[in-house]
Amino acid sequence: MTTASSAEPTRRDFLYVATGAFAAVGTAAFVWPLISQMNPDASTIAAGAPIQVDLSPIAVGQDIKVFWRGKPIYIMNRTQKQIDEARAVPVASLPDPESDQARVKEGHDNWLIVIGICTHLGCVPLAHEGNYDGFFCPCHGSQYDSSGRIRQGPAPANLPVPPYTFVSDTKVQIG
Repeated sequence: MTTASSAEPTRRDFLYVATGAFAAVGTAAFVWPLISQMNPDASTIAAGAPIQVDLSPIAVGQDIKVFWRGKPIYIMNRTQKQIDEARAVPVASLPDPESDQARVKEGHDNWLIVIGICTHLGCVPLAHEGNYDGFFCPCHGSQYDSSGRIRQGPAPANLPVPPYTFVSDTKVQIG
């Protein structure tokens, strides 16, 4: 008796390959949601994930508004005149005494980063408005200087400074 070995695929070979492919696709379809559910959802990321902002397109005297944790964040590239005016104010004369140096990072005095929510009733103030070349809240008239400190109006406190670090000279990480 002789057995013939055929080089051509048989029906049994096709069934082995088809069963293996079906099992691989089924396993992938089962495992995918299990792995995917381990990632944080978009609302969690939006709620507290740090953001990085490129500062290079912001010219001296300009500002931008970004959002972090659903709050508007003003990033202002202050002029030397704005810095000098903010530092010339006697700290004891302010309603919420805080020096300009305490509100910026050393070596990056021109960058002011504040949460853009008025401390009176939560409105969003306008940048480069008011009597102090800082922020003006049109709702109730609060005026902040170029360091985000309350100078006039019903707001009880300065604009808050969010936690931030400079990643490089042109990049800041907020959060």
